[in-house]
Amino acid sequence: MTDPNAKTALIVGATGSFGAHAAAALLKRGWGVRALARDPDAAAAKAGPRTPIDWLRGDAMIAADVVAAARGASLIVHAANPPAYRNWHRLVLPMMRSTIAAARESGARIVLPGTVYNFAPDAGPRIAEDAPQAPTTRKGAIRAALEAELREACADGVTALVLRAGDFFGPAAPNGALSWLVTRRGGRVRSIYRPGPANVGHAFAYLPDLAETMALLIDREAELADFATFHFAGHWLGGNDLGEAVRRVTGRADLPIRPFPAALLYALAPVNQTFREMIEMLYLWRRPIGLDNARLVAFLGAEPRTSLDTAVRATLADLDCLGDADAPARQFAMA
Repeated sequence: MTDPNAKTALIVGATGSFGAHAAAALLKRGWGVRALARDPDAAAAKAGPRTPIDWLRGDAMIAADVVAAARGASLIVHAANPPAYRNWHRLVLPMMRSTIAAARESGARIVLPGTVYNFAPDAGPRIAEDAPQAPTTRKGAIRAALEAELREACADGVTALVLRAGDFFGPAAPNGALSWLVTRRGGRVRSIYRPGPANVGHAFAYLPDLAETMALLIDREAELADFATFHFAGHWLGGNDLGEAVRRVTGRADLPIRPFPAALLYALAPVNQTFREMIEMLYLWRRPIGLDNARLVAFLGAEPRTSLDTAVRATLADLDCLGDADAPARQFAMA
């Protein structure tokens, strides 16, 4: 059980990539952490026996469940996100409305990990927090609508923090960027895909750094605006930068770096919904879309930044493709 004297956070989506790391960052700061799950026993087993989270039965689509779980909490991390891009049009906005209802009753601040989907393909490599949101995809329109509803709620008594970042990677992120950009077999990396043109940069967010940034911002809750937005720059990687980091970490200078087989997505799209949804987002890899973290740096003094090789090593170890010597690194510790 959590410490009743600790500040209490509710994580909606604690078994997901950002939710798990957000829980870890808060636990290290002495927060009590609750998490909502349709099957608490299965969620607790996935998180591991050493994870001191109070798992509560509930569904993020049912407002009453989230309201009940958030009673007494001062923070709600809304990390719920339908996996593999599926059913966004039916799930994303209703889940946020449940969280907003819970925040109204509890007085908790909502934390939302934001995306770059909200911006136009030509928004550029240094998008500021006040840049116009002009999405051109269905999922981008949904994310923009989600933030619009959250902003509207903040004009009527709710408080929120949007922390926007690029593509996630890191340990305990089975759907993170490196999990599908590297091919592996027999406990070894076999090749890595370069997802876009060699001359196009891309923003990557190492999840432990992003979660630490969230926690540092929440530490200064009294200084945050009712609707606070910060951009996390993360690692800006172009050309073969990511592939070269994988080569260094694996010690294999000859590791093949190949163009991502986008044609395969199109070929399999008629029989695979995830691939159909991914096609809509390919523009993210073909245009230099990144985030300006000047406001974040001015507020915190610096953006938490793990070196690229260290971050890649931890991610590949968690994917079990660096050999048995790295086995201890595979256990993502929340305690």
